[in-house]
Amino acid sequence: MRTMLLALTLAMLAHVSAATELTWPQFRGPRGDGSSLARNVPVTWSETNNLVWKVSVPGRGRSSPVVLGENLWLTLAVEKNTRRERIGPDDMQTTEHITLEVVCLDRAEGKIQWRTKLFEVENPDPVHWFNSWATPTPVIEPDRLYCEFGTFGTAALHPKTGEVIWKTRLPLDHQVGPGSSPVIYENLLILVRDGRDAQYVAALDKETGRQAWRTERPPIVASSPNLKKSFVTPLLVKAAGRTQLISPGAHWVVSYEPSTGKELWRARHGNGFSIGSCPVFGDGKAFFSTGCMRPELWAIRADGEGDVTATHAEWKSTRQVPIMSSPLLLDNELYWTSDDGIANCTDVRSGEVHWQERMNQQHLASPLLAEGRIYFFGKGGKTTVIQAGKQFERLAENRLEGDVVATPAIVDGTIFLRTDTHLYRIGKE
Repeated sequence: MRTMLLALTLAMLAHVSAATELTWPQFRGPRGDGSSLARNVPVTWSETNNLVWKVSVPGRGRSSPVVLGENLWLTLAVEKNTRRERIGPDDMQTTEHITLEVVCLDRAEGKIQWRTKLFEVENPDPVHWFNSWATPTPVIEPDRLYCEFGTFGTAALHPKTGEVIWKTRLPLDHQVGPGSSPVIYENLLILVRDGRDAQYVAALDKETGRQAWRTERPPIVASSPNLKKSFVTPLLVKAAGRTQLISPGAHWVVSYEPSTGKELWRARHGNGFSIGSCPVFGDGKAFFSTGCMRPELWAIRADGEGDVTATHAEWKSTRQVPIMSSPLLLDNELYWTSDDGIANCTDVRSGEVHWQERMNQQHLASPLLAEGRIYFFGKGGKTTVIQAGKQFERLAENRLEGDVVATPAIVDGTIFLRTDTHLYRIGKE
C-alpha cells in the first residue's frame, strides 16, 4: 500500500510540475517571483540560432506575454502620431489617439488567432519614455483572460474567442503611465492604484467586474503629489500561518488579507516613490526596493501586526538597488541588477554581498530564474545568462535586435521575449 501511495504521489507531483511548465499566467510567472519550473531552457540564442519564430507585433506595449496550453496573449496599444517630448523633468511620450487591444497567438508558429479592441482613448495622458500605454501584464485562467490598462480600463474576456465578458474603469492620475499588473486570489482580481491623486488597493469580483473591497493606503505627507505614485505588482505569499498580499508603495510597504483587504501590517520605508520593482519572499522575509530617489533594498519579516517599522526590518542595502527591475531569490541567495546594469548577489539572512558584476547595459526588465540559471535582460537586446551561486559564473551573452523592456516568459523549454516591435519564441528548433 505504501508503495502504491508513493507512486501515486510522485505521479501527481509530476503532473503538477508538467502543468506549471506549460503555464506563465501572470507577471513574473506562476508564483509571481520570476522563477520557472520549465526544463530544457535555452542558454544561447541569436537572430539565427535557437530561434523558432519571430513575429511582428501589431502595436506597442511593455506588458509580458502570458501563456496557457497552446496559446499566448499579449496586450498592446495602437498609437496615432506619437511624439517624444520633454515635460517637466521627464522624457515623455504624447499621442493623439490610442486603441488598447489584446491579441491571442498560437505557440507553434506565432500566428494571430484573434484580436480584440478593448478601449479607445482620445488624447490620453502622456507616459514616460520607459513606459507605454499597455504596460500592465494580463492574467490568464482556463476560462478567463483579464486585461489591465490602469486608468484607461480593465476587462475580462473569453480566452478562446476574445469575446468581452465585462469592462470597468478605476481612473487614476499615474503621471507617467500605468505599471502595476493585477493578481488573482480565489474569486477576486486584485488591482493596485498608487497614483498622484489617490492611493488604494481594490479587488473586483472576477465574474462581474464589480468592486468587492477597497482599502486606502497609509497616509503620505509629501511636498508634491508626484512623490505619492508607485507602480508595483503585489505578491501573494503564505507567511506566519496566513495568506498575505504584500504590496510596497510610496513611503510604505503593507501586507493585506487578500480576501477582505484588511491591513495586517505596515512598515514605513522612508520617502521612496515611483517604484517599479516587485517584491520576493523567502526565509520568512519580504525583500523589496524603496524606489526613487535613493533606492534601498529592504528585508522585513512578515510575521508582524500593525506598524512594524521599528521591529521587523532585518537588514537594508543601498548597493546598486533597482528602481524598475525586480529581485530573484534562490535558496539563501538574493539576486538583482540595478537599472544601469550592475548585477548583485547577497545572502538573504544578513545582506552580505557575495559578488557584484557590471553587465554593460541598462536593465529595466526583471531577471528570471530557470534550472539554476539567472537570465538578465538588457534594454539594448543583450541577455546575460549566469549560473546561480555565491561565485559569479557567466554562461552566455545573447543578442537580439530591438529594445527589451518587457519581462519575458519561460515555459516548456521556451523563452517568449518581447521587444518594442517583435515577439520571439526562443528554443530548440
